[in-house]
Amino acid sequence: MNAPLSGKVMPGVRRASERPISVAILAIGGQGGGVLADWIVALAESQGWHAQSTSVPGVAQRTGATVYYVEMLPARDGRPPILSLMPAPGDVDVVLAAELMEAGRSMLRGLVTPDRTTLIASSHRSYAVSEKAKPGNGLSPSSPVIDAAGVAAKRTIVFDMERLALEHGSVVSACLFGALAAANVLPFGRDSFEAIVKSGGRGIEPSLSAFAAAFDRATVGAPLSPAPVHAKQFAALPAAAGHPLLNALLRRIRGFEPALHPMLFAGVRRLTDFQDPAYADEYLDRLTALYATDLLAGGADKGYALTLAAAKYVAVAMAYDDVIRVAELKIRSPRHTRVRDEVGAQADQIVYTTEFMHPRVQEFAGIMPAWFGRWVEAHPELFRSLFRKGRRVRSGTIGWFLVLYLISAFKPIRRRTLRHTREVEILEKWLALVTAQAPANYDLAVEILRARRLVKGYSGTHAIGSSKFDRVIGAVPMLTARSDGALWLRRLNQAAFVDESGEALDGALKTIATL
Repeated sequence: MNAPLSGKVMPGVRRASERPISVAILAIGGQGGGVLADWIVALAESQGWHAQSTSVPGVAQRTGATVYYVEMLPARDGRPPILSLMPAPGDVDVVLAAELMEAGRSMLRGLVTPDRTTLIASSHRSYAVSEKAKPGNGLSPSSPVIDAAGVAAKRTIVFDMERLALEHGSVVSACLFGALAAANVLPFGRDSFEAIVKSGGRGIEPSLSAFAAAFDRATVGAPLSPAPVHAKQFAALPAAAGHPLLNALLRRIRGFEPALHPMLFAGVRRLTDFQDPAYADEYLDRLTALYATDLLAGGADKGYALTLAAAKYVAVAMAYDDVIRVAELKIRSPRHTRVRDEVGAQADQIVYTTEFMHPRVQEFAGIMPAWFGRWVEAHPELFRSLFRKGRRVRSGTIGWFLVLYLISAFKPIRRRTLRHTREVEILEKWLALVTAQAPANYDLAVEILRARRLVKGYSGTHAIGSSKFDRVIGAVPMLTARSDGALWLRRLNQAAFVDESGEALDGALKTIATL
């Protein structure tokens, strides 16, 4: 029979008289969470402490979210301590979050407590797949996390470390390490922190620069606030564009009310880039007709809301995403420059981009001449083997670059393709409906224009959005005689944005049918 252990200590066993310092790091892929954990372990060991780190992968919705956990404790009597492998709620001294919603996740898991935890986090956002997948604005607000941090943590250090890291050519982990040094929650001096960064062997100078900037920023302190969300800025209408065709477009824009110039200029720039100046001129033809309708319907008293909405959404509709556009964007040099900047490539490094492409027979038919495209759609079995599965394409190789280049070379014949023919048909029917409704129900006509934001993306995403757009527009005849028709159409638009399945839209349409 075993002897009771209560009140006794077995020979050779030492009771723990002090607690280890525990640090939890929450980061997503590419933010250097593993490097940061290694730095902290190396820091503790450089001071004669024992340290242990573990990592637990998170969920795909956070693009590779991972929890790294570090415990550290000095040895006593020559015996190493026994350290935990996992953070326990209410038992974490420091939480380092590489993104604001990761800080929120740490609070939901109970890792942040008001009696013990120092929370150090970047206030910038890296959006989750679930936020991006919603048809409308599915972004979770940042303010609840900021508000909770002020209550849940003993101490908070939160600022936009991502921006600071980019300014110094480094990554957010270097800023988190600097803020950790400034927080004075570990019994090690700044020199010890910097020595660990210097021992890294690569990217030392940018990391030290970001470390120092974050150290100074954390020392100064500031009220908690989310990273600023910058409103979209529209370029002012220039006096000249340096080309006769472009200057002619500018002269046409000046024939509109000055308040409309920025949006019209944005539309012209988009469509000139999408196709050519003649295509942008077609855009202005349509806007001129709608502007006349707007004036006759009393739009001057409503701030030309009809023309303003048309300037935006007609440009969006005319600059649809097709295979030609996708191929063109993938081979543009600014895209390669942006990718190199995002991965932090040096001037002497080669970067290859791997694209995943899975076009359907419909996309192939869409870039064919209208007559041939219809024949392809009528005989899909002849082409199904070519589009049965997706392909990983290395667009930096000569072969695949040439394939994408040849597809983008279809741009001059785009107006004769099946896809363009259908887009124009949809566009004309949509604008005819707007023109018919504007004199009798101005606000409803504006909402019809705004419904176009349901249509976006490429391939399957475009098909889903187009289906919702058709269903919303199909409800207009039920609303034309109602004084609150615009309100109901706005509700339909909002319902269509709620979820991809369309259940909310189904419910809203059933409600309207009973009015």
